[in-house]
Amino acid sequence: MLLLVLGTAAGGGIPQWNCACPACSGARAQPHRRRRHASLAVRTGEGRWYLVNATPDIGDQIESRPELHPGPRPRQTPVAGLILTDAELDHTLGIARLREADRLQVIATAPVRRALLDCLRLGDVLAPYTSVTWRDLPRRGAEPLERASSGVRICAIPVSGKRPRYAARIPDDDASDTGAWVVAVRLYDPASGASALYAPALAAWPDRLQQAAAEADCVIVDGTFWDDEEPLRTGISDRTATAMGHLPIDGPGGTAERLAPLSARRLYTHLNNTSPLVDPDAPQHKRLARLGIEVAHDGMVIEL
Repeated sequence: MLLLVLGTAAGGGIPQWNCACPACSGARAQPHRRRRHASLAVRTGEGRWYLVNATPDIGDQIESRPELHPGPRPRQTPVAGLILTDAELDHTLGIARLREADRLQVIATAPVRRALLDCLRLGDVLAPYTSVTWRDLPRRGAEPLERASSGVRICAIPVSGKRPRYAARIPDDDASDTGAWVVAVRLYDPASGASALYAPALAAWPDRLQQAAAEADCVIVDGTFWDDEEPLRTGISDRTATAMGHLPIDGPGGTAERLAPLSARRLYTHLNNTSPLVDPDAPQHKRLARLGIEVAHDGMVIEL
């Protein structure tokens, strides 16, 4: 299994266009510190890739990786489809950016699809440009990403009922939809036996997620905030990290405690511009390194 880390930043990216905080100013002065919105690409076959989340940076993210470039025919693209972990704007706005495609496949849970179609009217927006096929992201059992293939298989692990603000009033069709607004994605390659877990937004750590993490060869999870008080301390919110839908890294019950005992390769992604981890010289990197935990960076290639 081959994974490409296309971005590692939380909403707004780093630098954020309207922010002059130390992290954003530092990224403007030192371009190697820039981070695009969190996204991942997974190879399902020769010249076939699925992108996990469609960020506002999707055009640049595709251009940054030769593996994702079109060709040899003029309109032939290796991007076979999109997988969505949630309906947040920073993970879905890039869908409209792909309107030039002849056809587009989007794999998402029912509440995420409903938010995009009913609230953002994405189906109506794209219909004059391209044909969009919506496919359910399986929550029970795993299905091949390429339906006619025996290659990489996928399943979703519900982790949160946190919905985006624009979809606050959408009713859930049934009780099972409540926790499916935000999911972790488990990718499994039957040929090699390798598996990866990708969870860029975590408001909770359910038992099923713990089991998947314990079985995985690579775990990439939400590193939005270092500690629970970070949003309050930095003045970006009047809510804690947990209240904003992101488990903190540090502190009692933090994700570092959960990741430390695992044998998998463990990485953080989805860093907010307030996080000390966006500074490559911050001492928090050494604390994580002692636990065997890494901070993912844009352009990272992971082969399992």
